[in-house]
This record gives sequence, structure tokens and C-alpha cells, in this order.
Amino acid sequence: MKLSLNKYYLIFSLIGWVFLFFITLALRKMIGVETSPERVKYLIAESVACGILAYLTTFIVSLHIDYKIDFNNIKRLDIYKVIGLFIIIQLIYSWLLWPLLDMVDFWGGSRGKSGDMTFIPLLYNAIYFATLYIIWLFVFLTIKMYHHLNVVKVKQLQLESNLKESQLNTLKGQINPHFMFNTLNNIRGLMLEDVSKARNMLTNLSETLRYSLTKSDVDSIALEDELEMVENYIAISKIQLEERLQFQTEIDPNTLSKQIPPMIIQMLIENAIKHGISNLKTGGILSLNTHINNNVLEIVVANPGQLKETKNTTRLGLKNIKRRLELLYGDSAIFNLKEVDARVIATVKIPLA
Repeated sequence: MKLSLNKYYLIFSLIGWVFLFFITLALRKMIGVETSPERVKYLIAESVACGILAYLTTFIVSLHIDYKIDFNNIKRLDIYKVIGLFIIIQLIYSWLLWPLLDMVDFWGGSRGKSGDMTFIPLLYNAIYFATLYIIWLFVFLTIKMYHHLNVVKVKQLQLESNLKESQLNTLKGQINPHFMFNTLNNIRGLMLEDVSKARNMLTNLSETLRYSLTKSDVDSIALEDELEMVENYIAISKIQLEERLQFQTEIDPNTLSKQIPPMIIQMLIENAIKHGISNLKTGGILSLNTHINNNVLEIVVANPGQLKETKNTTRLGLKNIKRRLELLYGDSAIFNLKEVDARVIATVKIPLA
């Protein structure tokens, strides 16, 4: 923002300078002293003249700061230039001030002529005016720096927002290939054994992919919609695992309308089947529970098995879940994976607005 050309700053600066000189010059000289009408008129004219001159000269400094100084890359030479210009403006102000005050003394005799003033009063006035200029410069630079920091902060937030959006889109792009890769491998293995089951599996897969594609442009969906996706995925998995996979749910009705990241439960279920039940000869019970506790939505997926790393896995699904929760909710959301009594329990906690 070019503060020097801001209309509100220009108005405030002009009024401020005139008011400042009226308080520090005219009013101070009138308090406790018997003052003639001509003297009062002169003191008011003096305040206005000093204020306008200060306004015009400081406007030159403000223009230089606005157009010649890059606050993103301030150099020592820039500081020296401002100090030099500040000194020059002070000399110009002192040179123009006294003839200007002679001109506004319309009533005559209200002020001694500038030529009659001694060195000490002139020096005192020069120091006085320089002090006011320094105060103005401090205020002007403070406003500039405050605005600059706000602009930098806004730009930083925009960059972070764009980065988060880009990262979320990348993570969403990882979901479909990751899911399709595992499912197509299952279909390939089933085609030589049972064509009918393979056909049903493809039908369920197409329904699942249609869902995932329609939800790929949103960051959240109702949990109820996500459960439909999960049912399709379970149906696909049951074709291969048959009785080895038993699926149980305990869904709190109050959670059905709550918003969650799309496909996050599906990825938990997929991970539980791939790294848990499918590795057990007898299979086991896969459970899904949802409930609300202290205004936090808790999603719990549990399966029999052990929490251990396997050689042929990238853990892409779990990394995806952690990263998406972090980008969407920061530190407010929690993802936890632990083993309790030969069961692996995955828990997602999402704060509710």
C-alpha cells in the first residue's frame, strides 16, 4: 500500500499537523496570558501555516519511502538516504518557515520579524520542529511496517493454503490408484477360479470407483455416504475371502450426518483386511465402531493380527490418512494405531465444529 497517497492518511496527516501545532504553539502561548484579538488571530494563522508547511515537506519524505524503499529488502544505503532527505527537508522547512510567518502576520506587530530573532530562539525552534518531524517519521514507519507485516502474513497464509490444497489433491490422486491396484490383483486371481464371482467383483468395483470419482473434488462427506462405500468394498473382499471375513458394525446414529474426509474409513478397512485378516488362515472379525465423545467424532476399526512391518508394503494408506488429517485439521485430529490382545486397533478422532 502506498501510504503517502492514501486519502485517509492525507486527510489525517493535514489535520493532525495543524492540530499539533495549535496545541503546542498557539494554545501554549495563550494560556495564562492576556492576549489581544490580533494576537489570537496570528497564533491561529501561525498554527495553520506551520501545519501546512510540515504537511507538504513530510509528504516528500513519505513519497520517497513509499516508492524508493523495498521493505522486503532494506539496505543500509536506503537508511542513509532517508536520513539525508530528512535533514534536507528540515533545512528547507527552517528556510521557508520564517518568511511564511511574516506573510501570515496580516495584522502587524503581532510577532517580531524573523530578522530580529537571535540565534538561541532560532536554534530552539529548529530543535522543536525536528523533534516533531522525528515523531512523525516514527509514526509513519510504524504504520508502514505494520501494514507490510500484515501483507506478508496474508501472502504466507495464501501460500500455505495453496500448498495444502495442492498436497490434498496429490493425496486424493493416490487413493484411487492404490485401491484399484489391490482390487484388480484380486480380480485377476479370481478370474481363473470363478468367472461369476469375478464379474460380481467388477460390478462392485465399478460402483466403488464411481463413488470415489464423484467425491474426489470435496474435502469432506457425510459419514453415512462413506459407509455405502465401505459396504461395497466389503462385498468385493468377501468374494475372495469368503467366510474368513466377518464384518461387524456399531454405528451411533448421531454420527451418520457428521462430515469426514472421503474414503478415510475405506482405507482403514482396506488396511485391516490386507495386513490383518487376509494373512490369517482362519480369518477373523473386522469391526467398525463410530461414536461421539466430548464433541469429538471417534472412528474405530479393529481386526485380529499383529502390528508389525511387512517387507512388501509402502504403508501408503496409513501415511495418506495421517497426512490428510494433518492438512485438514492440524493438530486437532488424531490418528492412532496400536495392538491390544492380538487385535490391531486403528482410531481416528476428528473434532466437530
